[in-house]
Amino acid sequence: MKKALLVIDVQMALADEDASGTERSCPEAEQNIAALLDKFRSAEDQVVHIHHHGTDPDDPFHPDASGSAVQPVAAPTAGEPVVIKTNSSGFVGTSLQSILQDAGVEQVILCGATANHCVESTTRSAADLGFQPTYVSDAVWTYGITGPDGVPHSAARIHSVSIATLEGEIAAVKCTKDILAM
Repeated sequence: MKKALLVIDVQMALADEDASGTERSCPEAEQNIAALLDKFRSAEDQVVHIHHHGTDPDDPFHPDASGSAVQPVAAPTAGEPVVIKTNSSGFVGTSLQSILQDAGVEQVILCGATANHCVESTTRSAADLGFQPTYVSDAVWTYGITGPDGVPHSAARIHSVSIATLEGEIAAVKCTKDILAM
């Protein structure tokens, strides 16, 4: 079965968020993303980078903002497609589905940020489109949030809930070591 690694939104706006001290989950995510990239590149498997570009000029992901730049750990290499999205799913309004279909990809392995936003949205879309998604639980991260009811939710809890809602019904959830052993 032909597979592709989807590296989602590993951009400087998130590194800036980390540098500001914001609570986040999975501090080893970038290290695991680098290991996944090494494996896929050495096996000459498909790697696709998905980058978010905000449409609001004040958005840290706006293409004119420094936050839209890719983090060095996830920099694309020659020949690796880069898909630009303006929504949460990497499939909506982009060429991602065509890229994967043209390459004969049947399974996608997803990593990046954030766990409960763009990675989860792209995972759900992949499942809906018939790609067999695998969500790499320790190669994604997220941040704590407070709900509209004023209840705070830790980054670790949000990360855990994202994994729990995807596992089995929508995607296989695996850790990096399991993907590297495939």
